[in-house]
Amino acid sequence: MKVEQAKKRINEYRSDWCLFAKEVLGVTLDEEQQAILRSVQVNKMTSVASGTARGKDFISAVACLCFLYLTPRWNTQGEMVANTKVAMTAPTDRQVKNIMVPEVSRLFYRAKKRGVDLPGRITGHDIRTGSDEWFLTGFKADEHNHEAWSGFHAANTMFVVTEASGLPETVFNAIEGNLQGNSRILIVFNPNTPVGYAARSQKSDRWHRFQLNSLNAVNVKEKREVIPGQVDYEWVVDKVKEWAMPISPEEVTTEENDFEFEGRWYRPNDLFRVKVLGLFPKVSEDTLIPAVWIEAANKRWREQQSKPKNKTGLRLGVDVAGMGRDSSVFCYRYSDYVDKFWQHNSGGKANHMEIAGKVKADLSAADALAFIDTIGEGAGVWSRLEEQGMGRKALSCKYSESAKDYRGHDLTDSTGQYLFANMRAYLFWAVREWLDPKNNTGAALPPDTEFMEEATEIKWKFQSNGKIIIEKKEDIIKRLKRSTDKFDSLANTFMPFKPKTNNLNILSSFQ
Repeated sequence: MKVEQAKKRINEYRSDWCLFAKEVLGVTLDEEQQAILRSVQVNKMTSVASGTARGKDFISAVACLCFLYLTPRWNTQGEMVANTKVAMTAPTDRQVKNIMVPEVSRLFYRAKKRGVDLPGRITGHDIRTGSDEWFLTGFKADEHNHEAWSGFHAANTMFVVTEASGLPETVFNAIEGNLQGNSRILIVFNPNTPVGYAARSQKSDRWHRFQLNSLNAVNVKEKREVIPGQVDYEWVVDKVKEWAMPISPEEVTTEENDFEFEGRWYRPNDLFRVKVLGLFPKVSEDTLIPAVWIEAANKRWREQQSKPKNKTGLRLGVDVAGMGRDSSVFCYRYSDYVDKFWQHNSGGKANHMEIAGKVKADLSAADALAFIDTIGEGAGVWSRLEEQGMGRKALSCKYSESAKDYRGHDLTDSTGQYLFANMRAYLFWAVREWLDPKNNTGAALPPDTEFMEEATEIKWKFQSNGKIIIEKKEDIIKRLKRSTDKFDSLANTFMPFKPKTNNLNILSSFQ
């Protein structure tokens, strides 16, 4: 091939990584894998949750080689002017040595067999090109050795993390510190747990998100081996029998992730969700709110947008900015319907008069009530409202108080069985029960990725005395990198006040 023709071809590959994968690496990618590769080509952050043997490590290796060979640049004198470094990592050395490196090696040698002599040589866990500024390497992630990431400053840097749900936050913090210039991070994982960095990546707009469903695999659709090593039809058939329950079409609901397979409808258990559908488990023992509950509430909210809504009985939850937070958050709930979350940026300083004025205006309706977090800056807003004669409509909400009603009686869950360590635990649990499909509250929430991140990150447990407690806010902030302001504002709306009946438990707060 002539030099000019070769340059033209390389430019075509740089514009279309899928073409490079097909013609140089000689691989066949299904539509979902192509979409992932195109995402890595143009987007800084890509997250892939996957079912078993769906090709997540294979597409990661393809992306590594595309980035390694298509991003460096040279000047007319042949000097490298834009170097490239690729790092592959995993929780264990075995995953790097037995999964990631072999995938890359097979592709590297496959290209050579096709007559394409890719620069460099395979040495241990690396591809070395002869330049210290242009290489691919794989190693076990070590949460105690952040210096391992310090050598990855380059014009083009890429980080690929497999089994990402098994790595601690500190590793990702170190990686994100290197995401400068033309950089990429690709994380792939089986969605075994709904909390943590990897799980949050599937809920955040920072990331371009993909889910690889084994039911969509080519081998399964064709009922024969089209792509060697990919999940096969017989395995899926067995798992449908073992991990899913046949249901009638009348029973189908999106909340349960029900699916159709070969003309019949099924309801998956959590093993099927994770291993086959590439979805997070429906319920984790210590997660307060499963994502699927929120998605169902989002669906109900969308369905109601074309219908007239009864906006009476406003319960306004207010979480006031302060302690370094930039925004105050208002949540507008009308019985089972949350109309919106409203944020006011105040630069980390609460403007008591302005926020109080906004609350007062929102309380114009006779049956409207506001519930204000009065720990910290919210106390100032509440005091202003009291001064303005709004004390009967603007109510104090203190998470640290005992979970008791106005008569001093213990507050319970909807069944009357569970008690709570404090008011925060009661209010958070109230949101959980409001969203739980089995309670048929009709909860409707506007789609909001920040709320989704916050709600699904919160953990709970039983204390030794049997009371329910929510994990410390400081621990959530460490993982989430921010406070749960939107969730708190919604929780405030469930603050109990003098009831119309004598039975004061969580379900009475839904009114």
